[in-house]
Amino acid sequence: MAHVIIIGASTGGLPAAYEARQALGKEHDITVVSNTPVFHFVPSNPWIAVGWRERKQTAFDIEPYLKKKNIAFTSAGVTEIKAEENQLVLGDGSTLDYDYLVIATGPKLAFDEIEGLGPDGHTESICSIDHAEQAYEHWQEFMKNPGPIVIGAVQAASCYGPAYEFAFILNRVLKKAKLRDQVPITFVTAEPYIGHLGLGGVGDSNGLLESEFRMNDIKWLTNAKVQKVEAGKMFVEQVNEQAETIKTHELPFDFSMMLPAFKGVDCVANMGEEVVNPRGFIKVDEFQRNPKYHNIYGVGVCIAIPPIEPTPLPVGAPKTGYMIESMATAAVDNIKLAIEGEEPHAKASWSAICLGDMGHTGTAFVAIPQNPPRNVAWMKKGKMMRVAKVGFEKYFIRKMKKGTSEPVYEKYMLKMLGIERLK
Repeated sequence: MAHVIIIGASTGGLPAAYEARQALGKEHDITVVSNTPVFHFVPSNPWIAVGWRERKQTAFDIEPYLKKKNIAFTSAGVTEIKAEENQLVLGDGSTLDYDYLVIATGPKLAFDEIEGLGPDGHTESICSIDHAEQAYEHWQEFMKNPGPIVIGAVQAASCYGPAYEFAFILNRVLKKAKLRDQVPITFVTAEPYIGHLGLGGVGDSNGLLESEFRMNDIKWLTNAKVQKVEAGKMFVEQVNEQAETIKTHELPFDFSMMLPAFKGVDCVANMGEEVVNPRGFIKVDEFQRNPKYHNIYGVGVCIAIPPIEPTPLPVGAPKTGYMIESMATAAVDNIKLAIEGEEPHAKASWSAICLGDMGHTGTAFVAIPQNPPRNVAWMKKGKMMRVAKVGFEKYFIRKMKKGTSEPVYEKYMLKMLGIERLK
């Protein structure tokens, strides 16, 4: 009998746990370790931050649903991974031994890398539900006395879609309140151009998003390095292709949300340079296994993948929901093969599908594979894309409560977007 432990219970960890139970049967033990007892649907956070959603609509207690599938759960978190001993040290001081480990922790938010950044500084975040709820409190105060807004993503960030979404959502809220004329909005990003998205662009993402910014009077700064943030003011340097400073800006704001760079969480980052990259993300091979420890697998935002292309400022590559789900499937399939004494052969689909809310309309993009050159690359806009995202929120949460082992992203996205199965 094998014991499989999954660290993390979000978009990667929870599906991995359900798939593992289905694939491995009742004779093997599965444990999920999280640092929180609650699952929350991260793509809903921009809506939380403007009051379009409440916690009860996008979050639920994890343990009862795992228990139904005979999956053990603890929210004690992990303080140390003793890979040589196949053991975890938990936040409460207890230990757990494993035969196979799936690391699906998500990232550590690196607000500390820029002075004044983040919820403990002077900008908001939508990276967690707690941050989004705090942002909503500040947004309600802002609406009483509106002023300039700065939205975007800092250097070394690797998740850009939510920043674009949030800019358009705020634009929509302000228009509906007939306050938009009082609020200049500036989008600040380390991307070399609007719509790069950490992917080198997808289809005409550059033209589509620039056009939407123009039509909605949203100004932008690209190749923008955030130096520091003070109360009501952001200090930004713009650089050229050689990363040389060509212009400096002091941007005033009364409300700002900036996505931070990501790092590996401490228990992963502390595993050593043979196991993790300099940012603390776990290294994996084509089978999602760590090259040094073949019984350790990585899934989701916590894995190390190189940038798509060189850029003047560091721009990370995103790991989208569909890709994360396919990583979980590959990891589980390969663990099953290892238990049965066979060599791994399952590989994740390095393709990307994303749905985005733009307030009054929506976008979708497909990149097959994620890295160019691609067999399929397009980005489209339309109200149906927004409807699809709203529908997916409810669909995903329902499936996670049900404990489904089917590929939720793939089944829903391919049906809604009318494309062939991704390879």
